[in-house]
Amino acid sequence: MMHTRSQRTGRSGVGTATISLILLAALLAVVMIPRGSHAATAREIDVSVDVALERFAKEVPGAKEFLNGAKGVLVFPSVIKAGIVVGGEYGEGALRIGGRTADYYSTAAASFGLQLGAQSKTIILVFMQQEALDAFRRSEGWKVGVDGSVALVTVGVGGAIDTENIKDPIVGFVFGQKGLMYNLTLEGAKITRIHKEK
Repeated sequence: MMHTRSQRTGRSGVGTATISLILLAALLAVVMIPRGSHAATAREIDVSVDVALERFAKEVPGAKEFLNGAKGVLVFPSVIKAGIVVGGEYGEGALRIGGRTADYYSTAAASFGLQLGAQSKTIILVFMQQEALDAFRRSEGWKVGVDGSVALVTVGVGGAIDTENIKDPIVGFVFGQKGLMYNLTLEGAKITRIHKEK
């Protein structure tokens, strides 16, 4: 019996150690994603944001009208996911208020699962309420699911945005290479204001 109890304890210890190593690797992956030398300029980000918003308006009927009612729109044109088993995601974008860039931001998150090569997605966060936008802009580092929740939107019948049922303060859209993506979560993504020279 003592031998069996010892074996169980050993298995538990190994499990805890494995989880700790995975979490440490995920943290390092996020921290070590290249930023400095490959970081985009303000001009490059603005151009990419324009392209992403044009794609949004083209692929989702009613998107342009929907954005017209927003208090602010945060666009990350290209969030790159890279790594095998444990990796990280990183991207840079801009917050648009009244159609103009107000600030630049980066997003970073750990990701799990088998990922061969780098994958890119576009994230658009729409602030529907002024209070939510103000709280976001006051924060030094805003984390999805902690500082605020983001409701990922699916389109209704006919592919149009169902504006009648959108009541959330912040809603999000995620695009992959094949279009609008579903069954995703942005929980845990950290968004931080960055300085860009014009």
